[in-house]
Amino acid sequence: MGDNSGHGGSRDVLVGVLGEVEVRLNGVPVPLGHARQRSVLGALLVDRNRPVPADTLVDRVWGGRTPGRARAALRTYLSNLRRALAPTPITITRRDTGYVVTVDPDTVDVDRFARLHARARDTDDPEQALALVERALALWRGEPLAESDTPWARSVRERLRLDRAAAEADRVDWALACGRHRDLIPALTARAAEDPLDERVTARLMLALYREGRQADALEHYRRLRTSLARELGVDPGAELQRLHQRILTTEPVAAPGDTRTPVPRQLPAAPAPFVGRLDELDRLDTALKVADHAATVLISAIGGAGGIGKTWLALHWAHAHRDRFPDGQLFADLNGFGPTGDRVTPAAVLRNFLDALGVDPRRRPADPDAQAALFRSLVAGRRVLLVLDNAADTDQVTPLLPGSETCTVLVTSRNHLPGLISGHGAHHLALDVLPIADARALLTARLGVDRVESEAKAVDDLIKLSGGFPLALSVVAAHAHTRPRLPLAVLAAELRDLGLDALDTGDPTASLPAVLSWSVRALPDDRREVFALLGIAPGADTDLFAAAALTGLPVPDTRRALLALEDASLLHRDAQGRYGMHELIRAYAADTARDLPDPTRHAALTRVVDFYLHTAAAADRLLEPDRQPVALPPPSVPARPPADLPEAMAWLDAEHANVLAPQPVAAAPGRRDVVWQLAWTLYTFHYRRGHTHENLALWQAALAASLPDPPALVHRHLGVSHAYLGHHDRATDHLHRALAVAERQGDPTEQANTHRQLAWTWERRGDDRRAMAHARAALDLYRALDQTVGEVRALNQVGWYAVRLGDYDTAREHCLAALTANRRHHSTASEADIHHSLGWIEHHAGRHRQAVGHYERALALFRDLGDAVGVAGTLDHLAEPHAALGHTDRARAAWQEALELYRDQGRAADVDRVRRRLGDLGTT
Repeated sequence: MGDNSGHGGSRDVLVGVLGEVEVRLNGVPVPLGHARQRSVLGALLVDRNRPVPADTLVDRVWGGRTPGRARAALRTYLSNLRRALAPTPITITRRDTGYVVTVDPDTVDVDRFARLHARARDTDDPEQALALVERALALWRGEPLAESDTPWARSVRERLRLDRAAAEADRVDWALACGRHRDLIPALTARAAEDPLDERVTARLMLALYREGRQADALEHYRRLRTSLARELGVDPGAELQRLHQRILTTEPVAAPGDTRTPVPRQLPAAPAPFVGRLDELDRLDTALKVADHAATVLISAIGGAGGIGKTWLALHWAHAHRDRFPDGQLFADLNGFGPTGDRVTPAAVLRNFLDALGVDPRRRPADPDAQAALFRSLVAGRRVLLVLDNAADTDQVTPLLPGSETCTVLVTSRNHLPGLISGHGAHHLALDVLPIADARALLTARLGVDRVESEAKAVDDLIKLSGGFPLALSVVAAHAHTRPRLPLAVLAAELRDLGLDALDTGDPTASLPAVLSWSVRALPDDRREVFALLGIAPGADTDLFAAAALTGLPVPDTRRALLALEDASLLHRDAQGRYGMHELIRAYAADTARDLPDPTRHAALTRVVDFYLHTAAAADRLLEPDRQPVALPPPSVPARPPADLPEAMAWLDAEHANVLAPQPVAAAPGRRDVVWQLAWTLYTFHYRRGHTHENLALWQAALAASLPDPPALVHRHLGVSHAYLGHHDRATDHLHRALAVAERQGDPTEQANTHRQLAWTWERRGDDRRAMAHARAALDLYRALDQTVGEVRALNQVGWYAVRLGDYDTAREHCLAALTANRRHHSTASEADIHHSLGWIEHHAGRHRQAVGHYERALALFRDLGDAVGVAGTLDHLAEPHAALGHTDRARAAWQEALELYRDQGRAADVDRVRRRLGDLGTT
C-alpha cells in the first residue's frame, strides 16, 4: 500500500481506498469478503468518522440497480464486516442518523495522500518536496473504489483523479527543479498531445526539451500552442510562457521551473477572532461541500443575514478550516454591496484582480468583460479553487464571477437573499440568526476572560439580553469592556439599557452597529425606507400583512411586495405563521429613522393601525359574544378584517393579543382618549375566556387614566370586575359602586343592571352570598323592566346560583330552568353553558350526582366550543366532585388533573393548591 510512515496513529493498520478497498493488519491483508461487501466498507470510508444514512449506503453500493432485499443484504454485509474488522481498531457502529466507520485518519491512504501533498507544497526545498509527493503518489494502487461502478463511485473517482493530477503536476515542477528533465520528456509529450491548450504542460515540456539540448523541438511546441490558442480562443500565450520562449530562442539559461508555474493565490483575509458557536451552520456548509464532491455542478453557498450578524465571520472561519480542500488557491473579494461609501465594486474590477492573482499578464487580459469572465473560467477549470465573494449587493454582481467548473466552490455573503442565485444557479441558502445565549456568553468569555465573566454573571446576563445575541453588538460591548478593565460590567449594561443603539456607536463605521444598519437602509428605495421606518414605531413586536397594510396605507399587494423587499434585505424576518418581525436592535434603528418622517405621516400611520386593531377586535368580539350590548366606535380610517367564524376570531385574538394591547399608549393621544377604553372593551370577553386577568386589569387601569376626569360608568364597572378576578375585593366594590353612582346620575338603567350583576358576583367572591343575592335580584328586576331578554336570562341564572348556595334548591332549580327556557328563544351559547353549569351544581348538592354529571358535561362541551378556558377549568373542577361521589375515581382524577393545568396556566394559585389537595385525597399528586 505504498508509504508506511504516517504522522502517529496505529502504524500496524493500513486502510486503502486508492485502488481496491483494503485493510492490512501488520502487513497482512484482512479478509473483507467479496466485492459487494468491500464496496460497502468503501462507501463508509469515503465519509469516515461521519454517519452515512442507510438509504445513502444502498444508493452508493447498488446505484440504480437496487434489489428488493437491498436493506437486508446491507445489514448482512455490515455484520460480516464487523466480524472481519474485530482484530483491528476499526469499528462500524449504528447511529440514529446512519452507520459510522470509526478509523484513525493517519491510517487511511486518502488522508495520508492529502497530508503528504500539503507538506510538499509547504516546503521550499524541491528535493524534499519531490520525495514527499512521490511518497503520496505511491499510495495509489489503481482505480479508487475499484469494486464499485455506481454513479456515486464514479464521481468520487473523478474528484480523486483531479487531486492526483494536481499532485502529478507538482511532481513535474519539482522534478524539473531537481534536474530530472530527461525522465519527464516521454510523459510530458503524451500529455501535451492530449491537451494542446494546456500552457502549464507545454511550458514544462519546453523546459525539459531545452535542458536536454533539444531547442528546436521546444520552439516547435511553442509554435503549435500559439497557433492553437489563436485559433480556438483568439488569445496569445501567457506572459510567463512568452518569457520562457524568448529565453529558449536566445539560448539564455533557464535556472528553475518555478518561473513557469501558475501562481497559487492565497487571498483569504484573517478570520475575525474569536469564533464561537455556529455549529449547525458549519455542519450545513460541510454537508453541502460533501454533496458537491459527488455532483457535476459548482457548489455555491449563499450566507444571508442582517448587517453585523456575522456572515463574514462564519465564511472566513469555514474557508480557513477547509483550505486544504482547495490546493489550487483561494480567491477573495469584498464586493462592497453595503458600505459607508455606497460604491459597489464592479464584477469587471474583481475579475481583473482575480486574473492578476492567477498570473495573467495585464497585456494579455481581454478588454471585454465577458471575455475576461471566459478567460477566468478557463483558468480555474479543473482546478480546486475556493472563491469567497463577501458583501454582495445582488445576483447581478455575483453571476459574472462564477466559475464553470464543478471542481470549484463559491461562498457568497450578502444582506440580500439573492433569489436569482438560488433559483438560477442552485445556490444553497444559509440564513444566519442571532447567537444563542450559550454562544453569546462564550464570545464574551473568549474576549474578557473566564474570571471577569463569572465574577459579574448578572451583568453578563444583562449584556447578552440587551444585545439580543447580535454578534456585532456583542463585539462592541466586549471591546468597550476590554479597553476598560476596571469598569464594572454592570456599568456597561446600564449604559446599554439607557442609551440603546447610541451605546453601540463606536465612531468607526465598520464597527458601529447603527452605521452598519444604515448601509442596508440606504440601499433601499425611498418608499421602502418609509415602510421600514413605520414598522419601527408600529405597536407590538410583530405584525401580519393586513395590519402592515393599515400602518403603511398601501394596498395589500403593494404592502406584500414592500415586506418581501425588507425580508430579502434581512431587515425583516417571517416566522412559520407568516408573521413579520424585527430583531429588537433593528427595530430600534427603524424607530430612530422614523423621527425623520414628517409628524403628519407618523400620526396618520398610527391612527390607521389603531383603527384596524380596534375594529377588527370588535368584529371578533361580536363572534365571541353575539348578545353583548355594543358600544359606539369611531368610524374606521381603514377597513377592518372581520374573522369569518368563532374559531378564526379566537385564533386572530390569540395571535394579535399583544398587538391589540400595544396601541393603548398611542391611542391615548389627545382627541382619541376614548379609543383606550374601547380597545379594552373589545378584549374583555376574550380576556375572560382565556384567563388573561392581569392584562385585563392593566387595560382598564389605562382606560381609567385616559378617560379622567369623567370616566364612563362602564370603565369603573370593568375595572371593578378586573380587580375582583384578582381578589382585590375592596377596590373591586369601590369601583363598582362608583359605576352604579355614575349610571344612576346619568339615568342609565341598563348600566345599573349590568353593575348590579357584577356586584353580585363580586360579593360572592367576598363570601357574602346574601348580598350577592340582593344585587342579582336587583339586576333581574331592571332587566325585566327593560324587556332585555339576554340580561334577564343571565340574572335568572345568577339568582338560581345564589339560591343553591344559600340552600334553597327548589328556588335555584326553578330560576335556572326558567333561564334555560328563556335562553332557547334567544339562544346564547355562553348563557346556556353557564346555566348548565349552575344546574350541575344544584343537582350535585341535592345529591343527584348522575344528573349533575350530565349538566356539567353539557356545559363543558359548550365552554370548549367557545374557547372559554376559564369556564372549562371551573366546570372540570366541579365535574370531578360528582364523579368522586359516584366512585368514578379515574374520571374525577382526569378532570382535576386537566383543571389543575388550566389553573396553572391562568395563574390561579389558590385554585391550584385546592385542586392539588383534592387529588391528594384521591391518592395521587
